[in-house]
Amino acid sequence: MPIPLVTRILVADDHEIVRRGLKLVMDAEADLDVVAEAGDGAEAVRIALAGDVDLAILDVSMPRMTGLHAARTIAQQAPSVRTLILSMYENEQFLFEALKAGASGYVLKSGADRDIVDACRAAMRGQSFLYPAAVSALVRDVLERDSEGDQIDPLTPREQEVLKLIAEAHSSKEIAALLTISVKTVERHRANILGKLGMRDRVELTRYAIRRGLIEP
Repeated sequence: MPIPLVTRILVADDHEIVRRGLKLVMDAEADLDVVAEAGDGAEAVRIALAGDVDLAILDVSMPRMTGLHAARTIAQQAPSVRTLILSMYENEQFLFEALKAGASGYVLKSGADRDIVDACRAAMRGQSFLYPAAVSALVRDVLERDSEGDQIDPLTPREQEVLKLIAEAHSSKEIAALLTISVKTVERHRANILGKLGMRDRVELTRYAIRRGLIEP
């Protein structure tokens, strides 16, 4: 999906001051535009499904419907709309649930003024954004639950190369240049990798790459 020149953003939080602060930060960027606000999860879903936004930023705890529930509903009914979870909690359970719900990232409110712009741009590139401690938690979870160490890797050597670069957050264009292949070929490899591994996004691919020793945790 091509990245829009200006990303239309929905900010959903039951505190107006939080919405106002996020809007102030993002509207200062030429490529980000807060076009809608919501005070609860149900309203956020209604706006997201209307088709007028590219990205929904959802507070994890909201009235009527939680941010996690809203993210899951949006992922199922409007998969083209990216989602980010905003939280005041540095909580591993919330983090993992957010990723399972289809969110592109988990942003702490304590660092939102610093991180939210990067998180929005990463989400629109199809990448994931996690605060540093969340990355450590994700790696720890992967290593603790590693049960594939002795399995034969179903990927070809070329697919392993592509997987490694995907896990390192390189874009398809960058991978094509590094491997001297076309972007179309990179996308075909990506699709084959996801199909073979039964996975759906870069977060899961990164976990697999760590387990197979393709990248350092």
